[in-house]
Amino acid sequence: MSILLDDDAARRGVSAKPSFHVAFCVDNHYFRSMGATITSLIANNRDVHFVFHIFAFSVADEHRHRLRELEEKFGVNTKIHIVDPAVFQEFSRFTQSSYYSPSIFSRLLIPAMVRQETNRVLYLDADILCVGSIAELMAMDIGDTIAAVVPDAEATTRRRCAELQLKQQQYFNSGVMYMNVDLWMANKITERTIDALLTQGNQFRFPDQDALNVVLEGRARFIDKKWNYLYGLVGDLERDQRKLQLEGDAVFIHFAGAVKPWGNWTLHDSRNLFSRFHAMSPWADMPMDEVPKNYKEMRMHSRFLLRRREVAASLWWYWNYMRAKFRF
Repeated sequence: MSILLDDDAARRGVSAKPSFHVAFCVDNHYFRSMGATITSLIANNRDVHFVFHIFAFSVADEHRHRLRELEEKFGVNTKIHIVDPAVFQEFSRFTQSSYYSPSIFSRLLIPAMVRQETNRVLYLDADILCVGSIAELMAMDIGDTIAAVVPDAEATTRRRCAELQLKQQQYFNSGVMYMNVDLWMANKITERTIDALLTQGNQFRFPDQDALNVVLEGRARFIDKKWNYLYGLVGDLERDQRKLQLEGDAVFIHFAGAVKPWGNWTLHDSRNLFSRFHAMSPWADMPMDEVPKNYKEMRMHSRFLLRRREVAASLWWYWNYMRAKFRF
């Protein structure tokens, strides 16, 4: 963990807050949600000086302005890393027919881009909310491991271990990775992951995540699920369960899956948690999603409404789904 001194603290001879580096890989559509993730980290860790690294293929001027506002409002640092899309052109087949953005591959570049500033960096997906202190994570000694990771859901782990023939019978969700930069670089994890994608990619269900699991098998440390508490909103809404139900002490709640907490149309309690941190961020003037935005969300919304016995509304959204998908 590196230490930064702000100018005033240095002049007074007062020790500064510990500085902790966090990285995100986003496109312009995800800055709103990343803003909520960032403010949730700050709100629950007032004694930490954060340096946020944003990896993107491009950053709109409005988002650059909001990042500057974030720095001024909370006293954090932000660093934009522009990634040339051509770097990942060879992986386009993994993203053209799925909901994955090419930005998922940008996380492979993080260690090389931050190595001059820190030897530890936490990667987070932008659909995560922090609801507790990260002091324990910051104090964790990862000097002997390439990355600290969190197990994926049990069902996913069983399926992916069988499909990928993982001998350790362990599989992690790559939405949270606490990286040891020096060991990552020394072991050429980025290069080996790219090689796995190019040579074995056809068998990967989750492209870079599967590749990272293959490359890091037996080399990563698995830590408590509170650091990547996977919460699937689809499962709740299929049962018309609208309460946020957490088991244990979650620190990072990861809303993995196709439905996100910024969708007001879900009527799920997770909206309230997201809106709390969203309202604190410089992106607060960007509204949450009042209606489904694409045909996949429309279809799910139709299904959820039917579960609530709102038949007419369900049929209306199914009609909209059909129109959006088949363009008639």
